[in-house]
Amino acid sequence: ASNGSREGVAGAWLRTPLAPGEVITAQSGAFERDPQESSTTDEELSRAGSPGSRGGGSTTPDYGEKRLPQALIIGVKKGGTRALLEAIRAHPDVRAVGTEPHFFDRNYEKGLEWYRNVMPKTLDGQITMEKTPSYFVTNEAPRRIHSMAKDTKLIVVVRNPVTRAISDYTQTLSKKPEIPTFEVLAFKNRTLGLIDASWSAIRIGIYALHLENWLQYFPLSQILFVSGERLITDPAGEMAKVQDFLGLKRIVTEKHFYFNKTKGFPCLKKPEDSSAPRCLGKSKGRTHPKIDPDVIHRLRKFYKPFNVMFYQMTGQDFQWEQEESDK
Repeated sequence: ASNGSREGVAGAWLRTPLAPGEVITAQSGAFERDPQESSTTDEELSRAGSPGSRGGGSTTPDYGEKRLPQALIIGVKKGGTRALLEAIRAHPDVRAVGTEPHFFDRNYEKGLEWYRNVMPKTLDGQITMEKTPSYFVTNEAPRRIHSMAKDTKLIVVVRNPVTRAISDYTQTLSKKPEIPTFEVLAFKNRTLGLIDASWSAIRIGIYALHLENWLQYFPLSQILFVSGERLITDPAGEMAKVQDFLGLKRIVTEKHFYFNKTKGFPCLKKPEDSSAPRCLGKSKGRTHPKIDPDVIHRLRKFYKPFNVMFYQMTGQDFQWEQEESDK
């Protein structure tokens, strides 16, 4: 990958569509659908859009109107999108759908009115949001979102792609214990060290190639990249950037976070409330299986040129290489 020109490599990748949530479950290379973290059903979505449902962090009464979202959390899977959504929903000027609508990848044929109806009601001045992490790797999503509203603000939560791939595999393993080991799925040829980049757990982390698709439709100024690592170590700092990007007053601050040592994640609390902090569910913070260090090393080498390309494209250094050399 590091030898080919960026355009050539990216062009080839972007012409090969990746279905959201697919995973190779056998050496034969046959693909099987892996349900997304929250495999949203129509019933859940109709409940999300029904009167009296909790569409956001504030208890806004049932008035206002349903609007198409002005901002979307578009990725990435296992990057920290749920943590970000829960934190931004604590802002009184944000109303968001708790479930993943999957409109721009799976439900597009249902039309914009269906999508609007899934949204919570908002008052003037409030922002409507949703998150579906598979949008980032869906080829049609940028064009479809641009045709809805070309000024839509986009948020991408990124995380060290090696850790992200292992987390992705861990989630699938929890649902399908019979799948092959990470080491088996990660390679086309282990002896030659050929990484199998068609496996979605690996392919999602090639952020630069997915981003090229988005930059054909949206300027970089309309995309905010949030560090999944800093969302854990400095949630208030990352949330300050998110609120600034959305044009919101900085209301969600360090007073809203409490670090849970058991889970290894910050939990949300209401500053004025003495009730227990609200933590992410048991599906978060799963213990990762032990992966052969040689496999980790080969994956780091594989991702490095793509990471460097991503840093150049975004103008941000996420320091994933530095983080690994510290270990």
